[in-house]
Amino acid sequence: MRSQSASPRSRSRFAPDRQLTVRMATVVFLLGLLYVVFAAVLIALLKSAVLVVVVAGGLLAAQFWFSDRMALFALKAHEVTPEQEPRLHGAVDRLCALADMPKPRLAVADTDLPNAFATGRDADHAVLCVTTGMLRRLDGDELDGVLAHELSHIAHRDVVVITVASFLGVLAGLAVRVGFYSGLVGGRARRDQNTALIVAAVVVVSAAVYALSFMMIRALSRYREFAADRSAAQLTGRPSALASALVKVSGTAARIPTKDLRTAQAFSAFLFAPVPTGHEGEGEGEGRFAQLMSTHPTLQSRLDALGRISHDLGED
Repeated sequence: MRSQSASPRSRSRFAPDRQLTVRMATVVFLLGLLYVVFAAVLIALLKSAVLVVVVAGGLLAAQFWFSDRMALFALKAHEVTPEQEPRLHGAVDRLCALADMPKPRLAVADTDLPNAFATGRDADHAVLCVTTGMLRRLDGDELDGVLAHELSHIAHRDVVVITVASFLGVLAGLAVRVGFYSGLVGGRARRDQNTALIVAAVVVVSAAVYALSFMMIRALSRYREFAADRSAAQLTGRPSALASALVKVSGTAARIPTKDLRTAQAFSAFLFAPVPTGHEGEGEGEGRFAQLMSTHPTLQSRLDALGRISHDLGED
């Protein structure tokens, strides 16, 4: 039995992943440098350090403190009690005991899209959400594999890292949109040339920052999915069940109308499996550029990695 004095942030039995830690630290460091440069350029162009600090600080605080609520609200998910979802709570209770980690809050999103995600700024405020489509389609071992995958994200703290890392892209993207939609770019008769040049420079710099942060976050996101698959397979001892869940989820998602996927696409980086966009493929036919743009590794690469883990574990 765990000691009552054990901290909820104590290390879990998920094996430490040094490669994941190094990659996360590297990406956050590079994004931090990029953020400092971006802020300095904006201050120089806009001549207002207060405006930049207030806007950037406000957005970062909102994303950090309310990311779990925003994700649940956007996907129309609601927290559930053990009485409402005994199967889900029972599975998470068992896996958390096995991993020796605190139990996150649990939520369910009422959508036919089979998927799951974890969010929250730390282990004390983590939420693990699954969709009704996933609960209906997966058997017990498959569901355990998916839940262990999401618990690994929480245990390794890569949920909050991705949340904070994505902030720079959000800020840069917002700056680009404000520039375009404000009608300032290109200048209007009522505005002087200097103003138009400043706004145009802000848009160009923001677009460049957005592109760089986009690529770094995608690279980190793809690796963290491999890491979470590996941790889940080792915790449950059933890599084949996780592979089966991946095939079911990916195959079903591809048949769901695109109009029903639009909200989920915005949170694709946080989901167990990527949400189809209607114009990108998966597998051998997928181009190198499309893979670089993806938040997840290809299905086949994840299955191959799980196959190797299954062989190493001697799974029947």
